[in-house]
Amino acid sequence: MLDNLYREIILDHYRSPKNRGEVEDPDIRTKGVNPLCGDELELTIQLDGDLIHGIKFDGHGCSISQASASMLTERVRGLRLSEAGKLVEMVKEMLKGSTEVNLEELGDLEALQGVRNFPVRIKCATLAWNALKVGIEDGANSHKHAGPDSHETVFTEH
Repeated sequence: MLDNLYREIILDHYRSPKNRGEVEDPDIRTKGVNPLCGDELELTIQLDGDLIHGIKFDGHGCSISQASASMLTERVRGLRLSEAGKLVEMVKEMLKGSTEVNLEELGDLEALQGVRNFPVRIKCATLAWNALKVGIEDGANSHKHAGPDSHETVFTEH
């Protein structure tokens, strides 16, 4: 019964993705690519100090990668970069099967834990999260630039 609920949450985010597109004048632009399966996505992040004011994603790939990116954008908006970084680690630990993760803290992101049953799909679920982590690490100390000079990171998952 719970597995069906989790599947429905993931399918809802895939069918009706939240925050698809690009934020205007992003402070951080980070791309994630998984060449083994063809998943690609780009996160654009607008900051207010160290607070994630706006975040959107665009790209293509399997239902899990796209749903995970949609869920990510919903969950990290309004967080500080450091808080988003901690959330990235929590999600990755959950997907590894760690029992130390407080699932209640994750909310709907808990739905992604079913991906653990399909190890080959874990990289699909973590693509957006790893791209966010790299973007935060590379962009947190960058100064805001407009247009094509915005900070850009490409993360390739193998």
